[in-house]
Amino acid sequence: MPRIAPRPTPLSAGARLQLMWLASPALPVGGFSYSEGLEAAIDAGIVTTEAHVASWLRDQLHLAVARSDLAIVARAVPAWQRTDLARVRELNDWVVQTRETAELRLQTEQMGRSLVEWLRNRSGGAQSDNADPRLQHCATLPPAPTWPVAFALAVAQCLPASSGHADGEAALREALLSFTFGWAENMVQAAIKAVPLGQSAGQRILQSLIDAIPGAIDHALSLPDSQRQAFTPMLAILSSQHETQYSRLFRS
Repeated sequence: MPRIAPRPTPLSAGARLQLMWLASPALPVGGFSYSEGLEAAIDAGIVTTEAHVASWLRDQLHLAVARSDLAIVARAVPAWQRTDLARVRELNDWVVQTRETAELRLQTEQMGRSLVEWLRNRSGGAQSDNADPRLQHCATLPPAPTWPVAFALAVAQCLPASSGHADGEAALREALLSFTFGWAENMVQAAIKAVPLGQSAGQRILQSLIDAIPGAIDHALSLPDSQRQAFTPMLAILSSQHETQYSRLFRS
């Protein structure tokens, strides 16, 4: 008879709450201050309605987030868990080197540094006996810790050591859900302010993204290093134009 794989051990309430905390727009890393090119698309008249926003963000989820940042988090979490610092450095270098504009690079570096500082403060400061030694390594990644790599360290701190492959994969999937929902909520709030849209429209867009997120995570988990990519020419052009946009609400 075929063997039946054991069901993964559910995350504890504490670990799940930690992941929800990391997904919260209230996390003091500045995610709310970025639109990732969306504001420039609105200014150019490319995105003007609720339907446009939903389509734009679903495309960004699949073509940019899943193939880049989500894939990095999926590899960086286990690297932090086994303290593979060379692998962490390699992944961070990739993020820095593949950001297509100065704005997008500054965003990932600023949010990464802010998250490291928050993690330090949460553990009592850099000199605290409770300080995680991995934090110092993350803080000194050149030229800065990037957002997905710093997020992966936060995840590694709150997830328990897995007792098996199934447990580890299930916990990692939960972490990727947290990361992606945090991105989705920030982007929807940016659209509500910049289009502008009403709160009900924002909730419909968020539902559209929630429906698409599990498939994006499956894709990110399946990508080997050789297939990870950051190539979104239209988004890069809009981000470059946003750098000199006359009137704007957001930093990217």
